[in-house]
Amino acid sequence: MGLGSNRCSGMIVDLLPLRSMTTCRQSLENLLKAFLALIMFTPMIGHSADSLPNPPVPRHMIAVKGTGFTLDDKPFAYTGLSFFNAIYNSSFNANTDSCLAWMRNFQAHGINVLRVWCQWDSACGFVDSSPTCSMYEPDGSLRPVPLGALKSILADADSLGLCVEVVLFSQESDEDKRQISEPADERAVAALTREWALFRNATFQIWNEHSDDRVLPLIGVIRSIDPRRLVTNSAGYAKLLGNDAENAALDYLTPHTMRKGKHWDCAPQEVDALLKKFHKPVVDDEPARNGTKQFGGPESETSPFDHIVHILNVERAGAYSMYHHDMFQTGYGSPATPPSGIPDPDFNPYHHTVFDCLARHEQFSQSADGRRGGNFNQPATAPSDAVK
Repeated sequence: MGLGSNRCSGMIVDLLPLRSMTTCRQSLENLLKAFLALIMFTPMIGHSADSLPNPPVPRHMIAVKGTGFTLDDKPFAYTGLSFFNAIYNSSFNANTDSCLAWMRNFQAHGINVLRVWCQWDSACGFVDSSPTCSMYEPDGSLRPVPLGALKSILADADSLGLCVEVVLFSQESDEDKRQISEPADERAVAALTREWALFRNATFQIWNEHSDDRVLPLIGVIRSIDPRRLVTNSAGYAKLLGNDAENAALDYLTPHTMRKGKHWDCAPQEVDALLKKFHKPVVDDEPARNGTKQFGGPESETSPFDHIVHILNVERAGAYSMYHHDMFQTGYGSPATPPSGIPDPDFNPYHHTVFDCLARHEQFSQSADGRRGGNFNQPATAPSDAVK
């Protein structure tokens, strides 16, 4: 399953949000709706979001306050879900109704943030991945098809009060020599920052599991164009929690915590240390998961309660969590992968148990002083001078 849907296909006819493409006898009403949708969602090359004829009206804005998040100036209990292939999944992007239905399903299971990747072109064999699944041309220019799909996702998410953590670059692509280099990386990041200017429900994560001397300059590019955009970075594999200069420059931290052994005890200690040192929100971005031993997976069989205890302990420590899983890693036809390629909360009993907890975990995850997540009375730290 790849770029075959109306929201992520290169064919203009496929961009039309019609229920069925099997007949040419569409009604005038549907054609009109299709034309309007084409105007709304087809990206205009060289133009930013606010230059569109009918730009989307933003409804929600995510921000940080102390060690917590806010949405529209109200405390926001950030609870995320790994959906790396969202931009490139044809079932999710079939039409707006399909996308909204899945988003409402995620919300019903406690999810209010989706983590999606711009680069899905590695050779790892992940669901929906292919060499063409990237937001970028080698020169740093943006590809209109995935850009349009992501804009539609951001608009739909915003209409429901969902937020999106957008991963700009992935180390998996870097390992496969599909990464763009300096200065094309700055050109790409600058273009994305302008394109998404009106979408205040989105945050930027520079890298998935990578850190180099380009991170701080790229943060600077984003801040020079959009100073209010929240920016983070995942510095590396489990236990690589980022260097002091980067962590000081970021708006919030997204470490990949301990995955081996009693990770439900180790991860809360790791996030607690980061909270105390940097005084900003911390999200356990890719906690331990079930599934294949590849890609940092578990060495022995896991239980959904491993994940539940891990998530609750991290939140009691004052941080936030992302539910990481194996529903995209082993390709279509694998018992671990839903037929749709979407992280379906009801796909199997294992995941359903975790999602059921996430749907009701407000009652379990409060810290000793009654908080869930960050401390809004904690003074925030200013960005590093290196990236102002």
